[in-house]
Amino acid sequence: MENEQKHDFITQAKEVFATEIAELQRVAKDIGNEINIAVELIYKAAGKVVITGIGKAGIVGHKIASSLASTGTNAIFLNAAEAQHGDLGMVEKGDVVIAISNSGTTQEILNILPVLKRLQCSLIAITGNLESPLAHQANVVLDAHVAREACPLGLAPTSSTTVELVLGDVLTVCLINRRNFRAENFALYHPGGALGRKLLTQVSSIMKTQLPVVQQDTTFQNIIYEVSSKRMGITLVQYQNEEIMGVITDGDIRRAIGKYGKDVMQIVATDCMSIHYKSIEPQEMISDALELMEEHKIMNLVVQQANSRKALGILSMHDIIEMRK
Repeated sequence: MENEQKHDFITQAKEVFATEIAELQRVAKDIGNEINIAVELIYKAAGKVVITGIGKAGIVGHKIASSLASTGTNAIFLNAAEAQHGDLGMVEKGDVVIAISNSGTTQEILNILPVLKRLQCSLIAITGNLESPLAHQANVVLDAHVAREACPLGLAPTSSTTVELVLGDVLTVCLINRRNFRAENFALYHPGGALGRKLLTQVSSIMKTQLPVVQQDTTFQNIIYEVSSKRMGITLVQYQNEEIMGVITDGDIRRAIGKYGKDVMQIVATDCMSIHYKSIEPQEMISDALELMEEHKIMNLVVQQANSRKALGILSMHDIIEMRK
């Protein structure tokens, strides 16, 4: 039996990547104020967002609708062909319609434009033809023109659908920022996923309750022992009534050594503790704790109820990292 000719598509694969990346970079370079207008139209919409298209553009539209819906924007997909046969009833006055058509001449989309106008819907066009009928009737146009498809025949939508998809991601990400959509909001839309369950976890679920503790007159040597033996990088400094007067972290220990030098073993807890520590309530979400740690560039939070000086636990960055694995 003759050996089959071996085909190697590594070079062609790299060419596809290079072509599509180049087209994305070119489109990105030309983005202007139209993106601000589109984001504000969606953000201030009285109704929902309806994404419409057919064929490959319709598949892209499905993905854009899904991304928007999962990040706080009320969005649905409407097949333009089905819209002409009853599904247009899903569109209501005040909706924003995002129509995707590379040519801007897709008849199924053009056929529903008069109805959208009567419904006083705002129209955002994602198209590669700025002189098309679709572009001329839109309130704002997002230019998806590509100079070259990755398809060697120049026929199969490749670069063009990639650009359309990324423009949808642009709208999604911009609206995340416009709505101040946070991690816990994302988790509410994904309660069945691992990320959702983790982000919706309360601080009390993973905080440590076996706490490292020293008194205000504890010696420096014993402070080091307490911090190292409990392996949290921190110890609480308590009054006799168990209220917290401060904390001592690994960083405080290093700073004390630098400040006191050879006399460091003569100091006690009150000489090196930090009284302005950061805390969080036990019912807060892990996402809030993570945000607080990142904002202040710290590794631990004291867990305590509001208006209380007693510690319920300690939450460390290490605990959060382990939970997210």
